[in-house]
Amino acid sequence: MPTEPEFIFPDLIVAGVDEVGRGPLVGDVVTAAVILDPNKPIEGLADSKKLSDKKRDALYDIIIENALAYCVGRASPQEIDELNILHATMLAMQRAVAGLPVTPQHVLIDGNRCPELPISSQSVVKGDARVEEISAASIIAKVTRDREMEALDKEFPQFGFAKHKGYPTKLHMEMIEQFGVTPYHRRSFKPVKAALEIK
Repeated sequence: MPTEPEFIFPDLIVAGVDEVGRGPLVGDVVTAAVILDPNKPIEGLADSKKLSDKKRDALYDIIIENALAYCVGRASPQEIDELNILHATMLAMQRAVAGLPVTPQHVLIDGNRCPELPISSQSVVKGDARVEEISAASIIAKVTRDREMEALDKEFPQFGFAKHKGYPTKLHMEMIEQFGVTPYHRRSFKPVKAALEIK
């Protein structure tokens, strides 16, 4: 997937940023910032949601091996409850950019708004399908969060986190009804709040 011409800055170090996990009822919102190495092009980058698990996992390893720099940022369920999901996502994006071992000169962010950053930045609607750096960030963030949900599944096997990744599916709602909520649930989210009130 070549980056669209208006998002190519040949003389600048550009980072792409994306998030995953705004919709789930459980776990962190996870973001990633990636600076690709122009001398090591990566084939097959695309919006992480459009890729199979196998392809995503393979690309995750290739990105980590070949990117100039990458960093994962996150905000916890407690921070999400305190700040709201939008502000927590912005905070997680700031953390991902701040943690890059190479300082970018420009940042491209998936979506329609940018967090406050000390570097020039712009938002790109559907950026994960239009900009290679953002695609790479979406893959890193998605694989990271999915693996965390699989680990949580081992801790709370009854909830089925490995299947639904914390999203409010029918199964997840039934499990909340039956078993209550875990310490990792976002208490400000309506279905969780309702379950707590019933309990």
